[in-house]
Amino acid sequence: MSPTSNALARLEAEVVACRRCPRLVAWREEVARTKRASFRDEEYWGRPVPGFGDPAGWLLIVGLAPAAHGANRTGRMFTGDRSGDWLYRALHRAGLATQPDSAYRDDGLRLNGAYITAGVRCAPPGNRPTPAERDACRPYLERELEALRAVRVVVALGGFAWANVLRILRDRGVWLPRPTPRFAHMAEVPIRNGSADGAPAEGAGATREGAWLIGSYHPSQQNTFTGKLTEEMFDAVWRRALELKG
Repeated sequence: MSPTSNALARLEAEVVACRRCPRLVAWREEVARTKRASFRDEEYWGRPVPGFGDPAGWLLIVGLAPAAHGANRTGRMFTGDRSGDWLYRALHRAGLATQPDSAYRDDGLRLNGAYITAGVRCAPPGNRPTPAERDACRPYLERELEALRAVRVVVALGGFAWANVLRILRDRGVWLPRPTPRFAHMAEVPIRNGSADGAPAEGAGATREGAWLIGSYHPSQQNTFTGKLTEEMFDAVWRRALELKG
């Protein structure tokens, strides 16, 4: 097993056992007990959801948090809900996923060159984590950014993920444009490994020289049902990521 795979395996074990946030623990477990009627015969995961994908990937995709009856049920990011259906169809069209659907954790789906994670690992009530919950989960995302040493492009799905990634990079001394870049669909930010005065940044991974951050609308039903995000718009994100890969 490679050093990256070892680091991610250790991190996964810590994530799955995490109970740092009482509100999120109570909610995810309550959802797993009561279930949605259409899934009443299934055993819910009901725990924090680890990242998923290719440890040697060049692309890191960061979402908000697991869906209550999606990843909180299946145990894999963006799996078992309509947001995941949109995401994996798009990744499949781009050649980054082996199949266009994501029904359950062991359905055979594999990612090619991509790794998927989220800023918060437990399903939050109303899909709205608090700032304290975001900050409690932050070390997990930081360690993924360090471990995934081949990453050249980070795609943030939504404003929450965008702000979270930028905050981490800025705090680690990575040079970023000022003022802080605002989130927008197809917004791009170059990531430079070093501060404005040339001092080296901590860690490696996605902070390496020449990496990029891209913003994308989240493939939530709120965005896809209203036409705010179309498949053509979503496909453009992955085409641009492939261009920036270099």
